[in-house]
Amino acid sequence: MDSKAASVSLVGVSKTFQGASAAVDSLSLEIKEGEFVVLVGPSGCGKSTVLRMIAGLDSPTSGEILISGVDASNLEPKDRDIAMVFQTHALYPHMTVRENLEFGLKLKGLFSSNEIRERVRETAEILELESVLDRKPKHLSGGQRQRVALGRAMVRKPRIFLFDEPLSNLDAKMRNQMRVELGRLHTRLQSTMVFVTHDQTEAMTMGDRIVCLNEGKIQQIGSPMELYSHPANEFVAGFIGIPPMNIFSVQFIQDDIFIEKAGLSIPAFSSVTSILKKYPRVRMGIRPEYLSICSSSPKAIPITVEVIEPLGPETLIYSRCNDLSLVVRVSAGTHHEVGERLFLCLDELKIQMFDISTGESIH
Repeated sequence: MDSKAASVSLVGVSKTFQGASAAVDSLSLEIKEGEFVVLVGPSGCGKSTVLRMIAGLDSPTSGEILISGVDASNLEPKDRDIAMVFQTHALYPHMTVRENLEFGLKLKGLFSSNEIRERVRETAEILELESVLDRKPKHLSGGQRQRVALGRAMVRKPRIFLFDEPLSNLDAKMRNQMRVELGRLHTRLQSTMVFVTHDQTEAMTMGDRIVCLNEGKIQQIGSPMELYSHPANEFVAGFIGIPPMNIFSVQFIQDDIFIEKAGLSIPAFSSVTSILKKYPRVRMGIRPEYLSICSSSPKAIPITVEVIEPLGPETLIYSRCNDLSLVVRVSAGTHHEVGERLFLCLDELKIQMFDISTGESIH
């Protein structure tokens, strides 16, 4: 099922709604032909507004939107060769699956009956909908309805697919299945896909690249592991990853690291001493998997276990040292009790440092 993929370029794009601050602020982004890009961020960060501007449903207040190098700012949505899949399935309830898939093609009036039939057959085969083509939406599962919504977009063979949180109404098991199916679909079609979500798991598992947004601005663009392992700032560090990175304020005092909320000092790690000499007070970050339970030592942090979450292959331990909360990821075979007193050691090579005033990564 081949359709020629298109590139998308946003150049200094801003969008301001009446009486509000900028929903999108001077955003520039290059999406390559055939790329799967995920826009992720908290509610209100501007990600859906970006998607709607690419689709032509909203117009930018300033800046340019180019599709395969052509200015699309004045093109109607129907002329952009884009298909959009929304959070709600938006299927016609009185039509069968087959009729839902055919409807857009018949409306255009550009295709013969044989071509419409072939496109529907091909789409149904890819999405495994052959057995439900004669059913109406009310007789389908949530996952089947979402696949029909995808099929309505696919059957048009657009150059760009846009997804606006299409999995958020599904249960956890179905979301996992649909993530895999969308990945397979992209591999098979090699179409340009832009996917909006607030779910970090979806962002990490689906995209070639992630665009992390906050307050209408791009915080970082990169591969999933680039954002996870090398966050550009404290916002990305805290937003990407479940559970989020442990981040706390520290001071460098007489060759020791004073952890403020914990109210204790530990000898400075050699890997960060040179940074701490330049930045005597910083925000220090460490992922839960880079903390480990250890024996008492000068560099160990004493903790009390507060909550234990067994997750099958791993266990999360939520702990406290005075006013400092720390989350630790341990293997499933590790057994501890609530209220138990333990010691934590940090993998000093995995420590992240952030400027306390700007939040930017110091590395």
